[in-house]
Amino acid sequence: MSEHASGDHKVAVTEAVRAAIVRGEYAPGQRLVEADLCERFGTTRFVARSALAELSSRGLIEIERNRGARVREITLDEAIEITEVRRLLEGLGAARAAERIIPAGSAALRAILVDMRAAVARSELLRYSDLNARLHATIREIAGHETSARLLGQLRDQTVRHQFSLALVPGRPAISLPQHEAIVAAVTARDPAAAERAMHDHLQSVIEALRALPGSGGRPARLPVRR
Repeated sequence: MSEHASGDHKVAVTEAVRAAIVRGEYAPGQRLVEADLCERFGTTRFVARSALAELSSRGLIEIERNRGARVREITLDEAIEITEVRRLLEGLGAARAAERIIPAGSAALRAILVDMRAAVARSELLRYSDLNARLHATIREIAGHETSARLLGQLRDQTVRHQFSLALVPGRPAISLPQHEAIVAAVTARDPAAAERAMHDHLQSVIEALRALPGSGGRPARLPVRR
């Protein structure tokens, strides 16, 4: 295998393990055994070890000497702190998106909103959650700020289980939908200050909703596993 192909394989395995963790296939605290990863992802011990080291640097797993690697447990309080950082970074992204938006971007955001409204009307909570993530990702793409996008990707991966739990709170989508409509309205109107403010308001609402979930106070919340 060439050096380039080897590098691509390492990246692919790392992303595959990351995706499995984010999907909830590996639970918080679960041990990640190199031999099992090799068998599942068709790779070598060296590549599996490299993937674990990379995911440790992203805060998704923890590696303890003589004990191996485990999926890192993110407490609800830590998820709140992470969302406070997201509020700042996503506010920056929304403002920048408002400066850079073009008609194709406006159409994409409005199309997602149409689907979000339909999901709320049909009480499709999981679909709404997916569309929520897509809307934020589209805004990041329009913003074109690579550093904040990279950081936000890591932060969102760490809190995905808490975000999923929040999405299942009765009535939550109906609360967040108008907030997303305000964000899109400001971005498509090319109003950076209003876009940043709308994003801050939305994520402050997320923080308050997280604080109301069971598990706040430093204990890891036992949340449902998404399949």
